[in-house]
Amino acid sequence: QVQLVESGGGLVQAGGSLRLSCVASGRTFSLNVMGWFRQAPGKEREFVAAISKNGGSTDYAGSAKDRFTISRDYAKNTMYLQMNSLKPEDTAVYYCAAKASLTDWTIRYNTYEYNYWGQGTQVTVSS
Repeated sequence: QVQLVESGGGLVQAGGSLRLSCVASGRTFSLNVMGWFRQAPGKEREFVAAISKNGGSTDYAGSAKDRFTISRDYAKNTMYLQMNSLKPEDTAVYYCAAKASLTDWTIRYNTYEYNYWGQGTQVTVSS
């Protein structure tokens, strides 16, 4: 089993920055792909960014490119999302997700492709 715990959310003004963290515990060696999703009130959960253990490849949603950076510290079993130039439309609950596989390192973009989820952390960007 795997447990994911997010932190780092909060209230920030537009243009500000936040860094989210996701600490993984349990069978972390199998977590080939990890990602961040977000869900705003009344909307579906959407992909933000993901990172693969295979060479550290990353990908981002269009709304996150050039503003957000995903990274992973394997020694600390922690994934990060550095968010800069935040906008009010970034307001959402942000979720950490992980896909467990021993043979597949392909970045995934859909919620159903991830095995484990954190409880979420609220990010609120004021205008």
